[in-house]
Amino acid sequence: MAAHQMWKTTQLAPLLTERGVKLSPAQIYRLVTDKPERLSMKTLVALCDIFGCSPNDLITPHVVAATVPKAAASASGPDVVRMPETFRPERARILDENDDDGGDR
Repeated sequence: MAAHQMWKTTQLAPLLTERGVKLSPAQIYRLVTDKPERLSMKTLVALCDIFGCSPNDLITPHVVAATVPKAAASASGPDVVRMPETFRPERARILDENDDDGGDR
């Protein structure tokens, strides 16, 4: 923004609006001052048009290693019990504690 003599986020709002991007003043402020977690393609294209640049000039890729959930990591560990494929659990019967005969209603 500074390279284009823009010193306030309010100067960016009308330029985005001209390109069909409607963002609140708070959203524009966060877009300029923070690192957004996501950005619509429409907004990215508008910013590239405004500043005469490519997406590579605005975005720096940062690869984050994916973490494996704890349950998935131990799925093949020694604590896993393999059940026979023919095993079928028995349906549980929930009885009302006031039900004397134990039958279904």
